[in-house]
Amino acid sequence: MNQKEAVHERLKEYACVAPDQMMQKLQINAEGITQEEAIIRRQKYGNNAPSAKNKDTMFYCIRRAFVNPFSTILFFLGLISLVTDVFLSSDYQKNLTAVLIIFSMLILSGIVRLTQELHSKRVADELFQLVHTTVQVLRDGQWVELSSSELVVGDQIRLEAGDRVPADLRLTGATDLFVSQSVITGESAILEKFPEALPKEPQKLTDYSNILFGGTTVAGGTGTGIVLTVGQETVYGGLTPSVEARKQGFDRGANSIAWVLIRFMTVLVPVVFLASGLTKGDWLEAFLFALSVAVGITPELLPMVVNACLAKGSHSMGKKQTIVKNINAMQSFGSMDVLCVDKTGTLTQDTVLLEYYMDILGNESQKVLDYAYLASHYSTGVGNHLDEAICKAEKMQGKADYYRQLTEKYQKTDELPFDYNRRFSSVLLNTGEENIWIIKGSIEEVAEQCSMIEYRGEKTAAGADILQNVHAVVDEMLEDGMKVIAVAYKTFMPRILGTTINETYMGHDWVFSCLP
Repeated sequence: MNQKEAVHERLKEYACVAPDQMMQKLQINAEGITQEEAIIRRQKYGNNAPSAKNKDTMFYCIRRAFVNPFSTILFFLGLISLVTDVFLSSDYQKNLTAVLIIFSMLILSGIVRLTQELHSKRVADELFQLVHTTVQVLRDGQWVELSSSELVVGDQIRLEAGDRVPADLRLTGATDLFVSQSVITGESAILEKFPEALPKEPQKLTDYSNILFGGTTVAGGTGTGIVLTVGQETVYGGLTPSVEARKQGFDRGANSIAWVLIRFMTVLVPVVFLASGLTKGDWLEAFLFALSVAVGITPELLPMVVNACLAKGSHSMGKKQTIVKNINAMQSFGSMDVLCVDKTGTLTQDTVLLEYYMDILGNESQKVLDYAYLASHYSTGVGNHLDEAICKAEKMQGKADYYRQLTEKYQKTDELPFDYNRRFSSVLLNTGEENIWIIKGSIEEVAEQCSMIEYRGEKTAAGADILQNVHAVVDEMLEDGMKVIAVAYKTFMPRILGTTINETYMGHDWVFSCLP
């Protein structure tokens, strides 16, 4: 399921209506819901506990250990051996050897697997309890601390910096609220959230500026909201595959072996039965002989050997503080040469490095870096990896004094932080002789504001194809996975602009000068 499909219809609907209208439709008052209403809503919408299909319950562990296609074949063959070698044989011909071997291997292999997986489950459950979250909920007119598993649709909750969002909720109030959605989107950027209704249904998760998704983390500020979806209906729950969907290649391989044996038996047993019956004339004996052939072609020790090897590997990983919840995963893990994990969009340490600072034609430009540094240095919004990478320019060899003098020359007078409507940030600086206004953000949005370009100190008209020219330089870097941002500037005399940013000046005579 992709991200767009994972968004519940309630999120799409209530993201585009005002908070008071939403509360009216959900029949919520300012004092929150009562305990009786919470019970009714839990029955109607479900609870916020992990879905059963995503949770390795005790019953599922037992079923996985003892019930699979291969063990099912052995079980039926054991029953057949019991009937043919014991019940249908005379007293002096009874032989329990085959029956005991088959059922012993089934029981021992199942116990080995179940023991190892129950140990892993116990450790995983203990870890889950360590990260079990509580949340402030408005119930019966009072703010109380409840477990996140007790939340229901319609609950009003309050969040602050450091909290983990327990469910998908619509904001009703926010103060400098910044959220990390990397657990869902994989992007490490911090997003600001607002309670205002959206003009239309968003197409991307990052465009839901008034929705907090379950599993994300509040990086700064405070906010209040109303729970709209819980449990498996959340975006995070929808993106999490079920237990059945997480079958390994090993499971598919074991199933294929079982089906190969079934096909052999389907073909071989009737052939042996007919051949023996026609040649000997004793059809009962021919039937018993055909069944014994079916038992003989089945490797009874295979499940025991496989489970013992996988359990040994799981036990060895456990000594290295690694939890293996499904020992079948050991086969895939053991076949790896290199394991790469990409959690937040950066393969290394969730850091960004500044590689290039270029002018409009791709040449290195110190002025580009200077303006980008000033824009990042004076940014007071929530910190992000891009600004941190640019500000590290002052740590370049021999550059500390240079950038100290640069910040002394350019003093900040005003700022407009980054938002996802304009998709760039603005900072107004003053040198004593003039004001310089710098914007920094996405290539498309910054280029749209510019009517001029600068190359080696000379300014020329940008032309209608400025964005096409820019992409001719940066497309190769974008394909290599680099994050490219644009910087533009324009200057004013102090008497014209004053000391605050005036948005009416947007779109006039901006100079597109850099692509760090």
